[in-house]
Amino acid sequence: MSNIPEVSTLDFLLQTREIYKNPLPFHRENFKKLGYTFKITPKPGLKIHFTCDERIVKHMLQKNQRNYEKSPLQTDDLGKYIGHGLLTENGEKWRANRKLIQPAFYKKSLMVLLETMNDTIEKELSRIQPEQELDVFPVFNDLAFKVVAKSLFDLPDIDEAIDKLQHITEEAQKMLIKELRIPWMKWYFDREWLAGKNSVPHHIRMVEEARDILREIIRDRKSSQAQHDDLLNLLLHSTYEDGSKMDEEQLIDEILVLFIAGHETTANALSFAVQLLAHNPETQEKAIAELRGNKGDSIYECLVDLPYLKQCVEETLRLYPPAYVTDRVTLEDDLCEEIELKAGSTWLISFYELHRREDLWREPETFDPERFSPENAKNHRDYYFPFGAGPRMCIGNNFAIYEMVMVLAQLLQRYKIQPVQDEIEIFPLITLKPKNAVVKFQSR
Repeated sequence: MSNIPEVSTLDFLLQTREIYKNPLPFHRENFKKLGYTFKITPKPGLKIHFTCDERIVKHMLQKNQRNYEKSPLQTDDLGKYIGHGLLTENGEKWRANRKLIQPAFYKKSLMVLLETMNDTIEKELSRIQPEQELDVFPVFNDLAFKVVAKSLFDLPDIDEAIDKLQHITEEAQKMLIKELRIPWMKWYFDREWLAGKNSVPHHIRMVEEARDILREIIRDRKSSQAQHDDLLNLLLHSTYEDGSKMDEEQLIDEILVLFIAGHETTANALSFAVQLLAHNPETQEKAIAELRGNKGDSIYECLVDLPYLKQCVEETLRLYPPAYVTDRVTLEDDLCEEIELKAGSTWLISFYELHRREDLWREPETFDPERFSPENAKNHRDYYFPFGAGPRMCIGNNFAIYEMVMVLAQLLQRYKIQPVQDEIEIFPLITLKPKNAVVKFQSR
């Protein structure tokens, strides 16, 4: 580890303002200059190793994943806003809850949700006004949140509660970003009398309000005799190996994680996908030809019969992975080929840069869905991780793919997508968000 090149603390501090706005240029500059792994010391006592080395990534996430856990940035800082669910837990608690929740996201379990998802998508897309310039992110953000909410809660008259939950989760993420990227302002953010609505205590109370909304929904469901085909029903009836069920507070934690992880990442990816299709009209036409030849009778059969559209989604996730970075802390001394991984060391994995390495991908900056054709996809297994990898791979990956293919299918059947911006802009926060995702929809 002593041989890993280091960015000087002074150089890092001089770029802090730019890094706060967008850390990706800092990542790219140093990966290009120093190699696939480098380190920084942002403050005394904290050393962070950055890597886009596929060997290290596979070792940490798959081969020896039990020796690596998420850092306190995820377990503590993020956990205080969304609770301690699958996204923010480590160790045996995480393993037990993952095993309990996983069956709810098997493909056969998701089949009962496809009609609800499709109806919600159709309703939300009907709001689009053609022949006008439109920033699609707010549309997809609302759509994806409602798809998750309707899939979780098969209930009438829940729109007001959903809107409130959406507002709270989005505001909590903004507060977390301030904490993470301006750590020297912690003294200010922790004092509500000074920071007011920009304070941590204010946002913690907002999160408690969200938890109260979910608590009421769960208790109403438990006291009801009605049958519902939704994720809440599956979670309520799931049991641990000893036959016990998840307690109420843990269930609320997991539902908050599903809202956070299940809506924003999809909204981001859809916004990038639509822009990529707008900039690549030949790809649009190929997808339309596939849609016109679709002969599926059920929603699931229709989805299976759209391999090229799925390839468009997969290529979007390569270029703009919503979870563009993740982190790990080494538990015990380890070795990955010639690289020593010391106990207690903190690692930040850049999927964004791994997916754009010139030695791994032909013309990596080019949008090319053919990379993921059946004959080509197997070539990228060792360095394509849009949903992470190993046991901690995103539990909702099938849910997300189904939803994105359904949205793009409905959009392309209705509209020709035209570009407005010359370039696709990004806004990295906790997830990789789009910026100025403006396109024009022309009726077909």
